[in-house]
Amino acid sequence: MQLSHKMFMIACLTTAAFIGPAYAEDEVPPAVQAFLDNIERQTQIEPAYDSVEEDGDGNVTLTNLSLTKAAEGDQPGMTVKIAESKFSGITEEGESLYKVGNATFSNMTIDVTSKDGPFSMSMPEATAEGWYIRELGDNPTPQETILASSTFAKKMTGGKMTISAMGQTVTADGLETTWDGDAATGSGKYTMKLSNIAIPESVLAMADQGGMLKQLGYTSLSFDLSGNGEVTMKGDTVDYDVNFGIAGHDIAALNFGIAAGDIPLAVYSELQKAQASGKEPDFNALMPQLQNIAIKGARLRFEDASITKKLLPMLAALQGMDEKTMIASAGPMMQMGLMQLQNEAFAKQTVDAVNAFLAAPKSLTVTAKPAQPIKVSEFMTMNPSAPGEAITKLGVSVSSND
Repeated sequence: MQLSHKMFMIACLTTAAFIGPAYAEDEVPPAVQAFLDNIERQTQIEPAYDSVEEDGDGNVTLTNLSLTKAAEGDQPGMTVKIAESKFSGITEEGESLYKVGNATFSNMTIDVTSKDGPFSMSMPEATAEGWYIRELGDNPTPQETILASSTFAKKMTGGKMTISAMGQTVTADGLETTWDGDAATGSGKYTMKLSNIAIPESVLAMADQGGMLKQLGYTSLSFDLSGNGEVTMKGDTVDYDVNFGIAGHDIAALNFGIAAGDIPLAVYSELQKAQASGKEPDFNALMPQLQNIAIKGARLRFEDASITKKLLPMLAALQGMDEKTMIASAGPMMQMGLMQLQNEAFAKQTVDAVNAFLAAPKSLTVTAKPAQPIKVSEFMTMNPSAPGEAITKLGVSVSSND
């Protein structure tokens, strides 16, 4: 399952005070009941609603859907409400698998209370298209468990979001996710984007109490969160190739990606069991399987939009030198620091890349691409006193402005 879809579900449907009596299970269409059960599995909270209406043509409406979680100790309390949830084009796609052609959620609110103060979020409308939902059968396998606790939709959208906390307000233009894959197995490709998260000057001042960003000319910020990847289910294991990025408008972007294979689905089952019981997951029992996870590669990329050119003079002044002198001294200083890695070729490549970036800031990328996937067990046995060998084996490289 895509993380973005799960976050969408929890954000849209996470519990509040009972508004009215819930209908008995046998009065709810099977696909909608599977949807409600899915929410409960993900949140450990039983959904409630005022009424359910079915028109006989595959269209169902839930009114005042809600979930509630009371504050307990240091854990905050939370109330989630959705005024109206409409499902249309419901079809049965196989054993325990349903497809919702279209779904619309109207007037969604989330209110959180904690010792740090109240937090709230509102979204006027969200939609889903081509949405697959699965029932959980008896004695499920780990794969069946993860599929029945996930949702797969060709497209999900969320309208403008308003988030309020500590007397301040942040907005976002909207959320969109896509998925293209096989609902029967859970394999597929996905994308997600949360657009134009606007941080006003008053909020930025609270986070940047030293005023450094204001000195650099950033009195407010706006950025996008995005992600994409591919999930491949393989019986009792799953492969992930995922990327995540945060892009600040007119400042900079940071992107991170990782690819790993043979991840045991038993890990997910253990996490779910621990969540339901309120206990810590027992990873010791899973250690033999965890050591077989294969690391295929990773990537960290910084893309400059304006901040580097603004930051360099400030950093130089703090060191009591001019910008040109600081840039000229960066290479030799880095060369000395990299000597302890015991990999001369990597050190030279890194210094050359950083020098090129500082001369004309565009991008700086660190990539790990081993010739063959490396198991966690192999990674754990690498000699810490020979870091140069690990760098070579992991295929680590540094590049700039590409």
